[in-house]
Amino acid sequence: MNELSSKTRQLIEQYTFWQASLQPKEGVSTIHVDEVASRVAAFYEHIRTIIDWKEEHLMRRAAIIRKLKRRFLDLELNNFAAAGMAEPLVMEFIRGGFFLNDTIEESKIQDVQRIIEKYVFIVKNNAETKNQLLEIAACEIEETLAPSLKEMALIDFMFSYMKERIKVADGVYTSGLLKREETDTQIYIAVQQALFKFDSPIISYNLLKYKFNYWDRPSQEELLDISKNISTILQNIERDLNHPLGKKFYAICEKYDTPYLLLGDILSKNQTIQLEDPSALEGAVRNAYAKRLSLLKTKIRRAAVYSTASIFITKILSLVVLEIILAKLFSGHVSFISLAADVLIPTLLMAVLIITIKPPSAKNMTLATMETMKIVYKKEKPDIYEIKSPRKRGVITRLVLSFIYLLGAVISFSLIYWAFSALQFPLHSIVINIIFIALILFAGTAVRGRSEELTIEDESSGIFMFISDILLLPIAGVGRWMSNKWKRYNAITAFFNALIDMPFSGFIEFLERWRYFIKDKKEEMR
Repeated sequence: MNELSSKTRQLIEQYTFWQASLQPKEGVSTIHVDEVASRVAAFYEHIRTIIDWKEEHLMRRAAIIRKLKRRFLDLELNNFAAAGMAEPLVMEFIRGGFFLNDTIEESKIQDVQRIIEKYVFIVKNNAETKNQLLEIAACEIEETLAPSLKEMALIDFMFSYMKERIKVADGVYTSGLLKREETDTQIYIAVQQALFKFDSPIISYNLLKYKFNYWDRPSQEELLDISKNISTILQNIERDLNHPLGKKFYAICEKYDTPYLLLGDILSKNQTIQLEDPSALEGAVRNAYAKRLSLLKTKIRRAAVYSTASIFITKILSLVVLEIILAKLFSGHVSFISLAADVLIPTLLMAVLIITIKPPSAKNMTLATMETMKIVYKKEKPDIYEIKSPRKRGVITRLVLSFIYLLGAVISFSLIYWAFSALQFPLHSIVINIIFIALILFAGTAVRGRSEELTIEDESSGIFMFISDILLLPIAGVGRWMSNKWKRYNAITAFFNALIDMPFSGFIEFLERWRYFIKDKKEEMR
């Protein structure tokens, strides 16, 4: 019988603690919101989900960020009072369906209040860091209300293994590309990105805790020191997140994250006894792999639908209105064929991107099983993944590669332009449809990237894949640039935030108070 590694035993203990934390505590008061008001608020949040679509695991925090920023508006006017802010904020989260009713302890309100006051203190001393700090504050609030015990346990578990397995070549250090003290930070970032697809705010929050063990509960002196140096601290974290070699660390962690995910799934079901028996563990791994693959397919389909709907509402809808205006100006009439193309082309393109996704081969499951065995049981000689210095390219080589990339972009956009011209689309309609295609290609590329979550085997790329990369990557790059710009100038999101979000929240609070008032009156009648 194989012996479990000490790291595996520690992970089992952490998962056991997590499972115990899920049990309701007796005699502890929890926060309750009115069910009717909650249903109305949850319906509105479903609409916002389509408008502000992000990956599913980011949606709750996106809502927390949005509500925090709305309540922090007064801070810019120097008329801000943090006192008593936590309770209505937490209740708003529960009404919106982001946390289950009657599950969050009332004592958590004081914890959230302390978090708000901490960040208000820092922001007041460094106003230029407000947006970034509010996003980090949202991460800390979410962690307080719904602690990610098992996720952080798995991150620490994989981090401990990757520190042993990833070896950086001495040439990388001597060339100045990476400092030795930065290695663990880059591995820690890559593990979070690979395992749970964490974004910059949550990684920044985890890095703050990693670098400052007192971050969650600083003393007054420590808090003052943080507020004085927060700009430098955040700049250093930004530099870590955008390190030139970060992609190399991520590529290794992304390739080998599957066994850690599968082990986490097994422990989540309290199947610790099976770990002692290799044959039982193999069966458990295969079952976990099959379930995760099925769930992944569902997530991909859902992401495709929601991302397409989000692009349509926030981007395409506004451009369709623009096309109608331009058509009236230039041709005097609106082409319904062009408008139909505006809707059908993005939808069909996303459908093609999803249909052509290939599931991992049977060999991949075998590789996943073998890799899981390697991390569960003791092993004398661990696998080593080396990071070497990137190949140096001369000026001429860089110019040639840049020219090829630019040539691919010219050919791609020219082919799209020619196709629409052949169908006698007007110029403004062609430009708008090119924008649609770029946005959908970028979104589709992200969805396809998620489909490789379980893939360990090396990707086989033929001539067709090589040509498609040359032609499609430039278009997806343009879509990425436009999508990022749209976040700043999204008229529909701004409309919801300014004219609907705040009044609606006030209406929901009034509805809940009215419901409690009616209940009190009914009790008086008895």
